[in-house]
Amino acid sequence: MDPRIPTSTIRRLSGYYRVLEDLETEGHRTISSQGLAHQSGVTSAQVRKDLSYFGNFGKRGLGYNVVRLRREIRLILGLNRRWKVALVGAGNIGSALYSYKEFRRQGFDIVGVFDVSDDRVGERWRDLTIRHIDDLEAESVRQGIEIGVIAVPARAAQAVADRLVAAGMRGILNFAHRRIQVPATVALRTVNLSIELESLAFSIKGIHPKPATTNGRRRKSA
Repeated sequence: MDPRIPTSTIRRLSGYYRVLEDLETEGHRTISSQGLAHQSGVTSAQVRKDLSYFGNFGKRGLGYNVVRLRREIRLILGLNRRWKVALVGAGNIGSALYSYKEFRRQGFDIVGVFDVSDDRVGERWRDLTIRHIDDLEAESVRQGIEIGVIAVPARAAQAVADRLVAAGMRGILNFAHRRIQVPATVALRTVNLSIELESLAFSIKGIHPKPATTNGRRRKSA
């Protein structure tokens, strides 16, 4: 990715893409930058700035063609092809990720699930058999897997990341609650659900401030 393009812009592009999908389904042909901004929770200036990194997609006074802009963003995000994914970790989070149908709909196919537990290796998940992580590199080469997903306990995350890098992954999505290190040639994204909930709690507190409490009781002022 061009280092001049902020990661936040790419995240917003994903949001625009989903809004445009809904608009296309509903039969809308065009949308203004103001309309796209309103439905995406940003400003129209932000929409125009984000899109300007990649070209000129709208016409003054006419707005954006919904189908064309959705197609262009799809190309920008790399969703015009299918991606093969290796999932490491067959516990609760791994099971939930494997069952998430939106991945496949957007072009991400989990073609291999790997674990180290004797209780899980060999288990059948729909059309896949969970394999031992020792098979990761050979399977990645055989199937041309490019993306790895880490869904293991924090203590094992770095070791799994190292094995994914050795297996030739171009990108890693990390769900473990631990910061991991990968070479600059490998794209890394970390999803920490606890941090997201803490951020949400902070936002709620700002919107609905309440008096501080101690042991469930409202604290008295001095």
